[in-house]
Amino acid sequence: MLSEQPAATLTSHAPAPGLSPAARQRLVGLAWAAVTVCIFSGWFVVTRFSVTRELRVWDVTALRFGIGALLLAPAILLPGRRLSRAAWLKGLAFACLWGVPFVISVALGLQLTSAARAASIAPTLMPVFAGVFGFLFLRERPSAMRWLGYAAILCGLIALVGVGAAPPNPLGLLALASASALWATYTLLFRGSGLNAVQSAALICIWSAILFLPVYLGLGLSRLAAASPSEIGFQALYQGVLMSGVAVVTFNRAVSLLGAAAATAIIALIPAVASLFAVPVLGEVPTPAEAAAIAAIVAGVLFAARAPARPPVSKPPKGRP
Repeated sequence: MLSEQPAATLTSHAPAPGLSPAARQRLVGLAWAAVTVCIFSGWFVVTRFSVTRELRVWDVTALRFGIGALLLAPAILLPGRRLSRAAWLKGLAFACLWGVPFVISVALGLQLTSAARAASIAPTLMPVFAGVFGFLFLRERPSAMRWLGYAAILCGLIALVGVGAAPPNPLGLLALASASALWATYTLLFRGSGLNAVQSAALICIWSAILFLPVYLGLGLSRLAAASPSEIGFQALYQGVLMSGVAVVTFNRAVSLLGAAAATAIIALIPAVASLFAVPVLGEVPTPAEAAAIAAIVAGVLFAARAPARPPVSKPPKGRP
């Protein structure tokens, strides 16, 4: 059963010689971050591998949320861990953002583009959408350096789309951009939800399973019978256990030990790592121009992550200038 634990429990091992407590904490945080990057990067490759062969988008979605719901349900259903009705309603909203619609959008984008392109568009457009949405709706004020970082991301994405060996599929690009917008909206809403990462993940999986599995089974969308048992087992492990369970905990631990800015920095590494994974697994080798575009995207996200944000603009009280 997955549950939130204080970050201090991760740094309570025997002291390593020559390392200060702060250095040990940073090393542990980097280790959690490395696991997170590997799981998220591998997800793009593993999902594309299946949706371009026997399994379909619907099968990947069913495995992710069906297995994830079984894995995470004890975190919010056992006595002493049950959530309020308001929390369940928040979870329903989160499931409509980072649940089935997000996974189907990414899987469709993967089916119509490539693992490297999908891994470069979906994760790195997310902070751009989050910055724009926060500016428009939450009155947040990104600094000039952060806007420059967003501009570098967009330039890199435009270059990546333009230099590909094959012309990009417009529907695939739209699906990936939509996934980024859904992810960004979820991220902004999660900040003030009062839920921790495991509770949010559990609610997303349970609501997604409740809403999607009856449609999946009722309409006969399953192609699991056409896939080998080994492929089904591997996808169940990766989608349901690693993505819906382990990645949530590792990402949460990395952020708690390295700071909130690490979230965006971790995401910035996904395109490069996913491109490396795609070479042996899918045979997708980026061209030098594509590699340069991916490097520009990573640099832009890291630059945006390091730039401090200015506080939100507050309206003066009525009756005062």
